[in-house]
Amino acid sequence: MMRAFLAIALFSTSAIAQTVPEPSDYRMENYRAPVPDQITGGTTIGPEDTHGLWQDQSAAFIDVLPQPPKPANLPEGTIWRDKPRDSIPGTIWLPNVGYGAIADVTADYFRSGLETSTNGDVNRRVVFFCLEDCWMSWNAARRAIDWGYTKVYWFPEGTDGWALWGYPLERVEPFPGQPATGGG
Repeated sequence: MMRAFLAIALFSTSAIAQTVPEPSDYRMENYRAPVPDQITGGTTIGPEDTHGLWQDQSAAFIDVLPQPPKPANLPEGTIWRDKPRDSIPGTIWLPNVGYGAIADVTADYFRSGLETSTNGDVNRRVVFFCLEDCWMSWNAARRAIDWGYTKVYWFPEGTDGWALWGYPLERVEPFPGQPATGGG
C-alpha cells in the first residue's frame, strides 16, 4: 500500500511539473520556478536545436540572466566584484531585461541590444535564454514577440542545459549601456 501511495505521489508531482500553464501576461515574481513548455507566438527549443542554430550562425543569441547591482550602502573601502557570467559563445548579455515589469530605461536598453543583435531585422531568428527554470528568458522572449519580432526562439534549459550537453561556454560581459537597476 505504501508503495502505491509513493507511486501516485511521484506521478502527481511529475504531472504538476509538466503542466505549468502559460500566463496571459508577463511573470511578475518567483522568477526561479518551473516554466511552461511553450510560448505563444514563439518556438520553444531544446539544447540540440539551439546548438544547431548556434553552429550555423543562423540566429542571434541573447542571454538575460540578471546581474545584481552594487549595493549602495557598502562600507567605504569594500571591494565589489560582479559575478562573472559564462554563456553561449557569441551571445549578447542583456542583464535584467527579463523582469515582468521593466523601467523605460531598461526597455530602451533591451531594444538597443535586440536591434544590435538582429541588425534591426525583426524577422531574424533570435534565441532567448537564461538558466533552467528561469522566467526571465520567457518574459524577454514574450516582450520581443510583443515588439513585433517574428522568429523568436525560447531555450528554457538555458546555459544549464547547454553545459549539460557539453557545449562550449565563454565569459561574457554585459552589453554596454546597462541601466543601474533592472526592475520597474
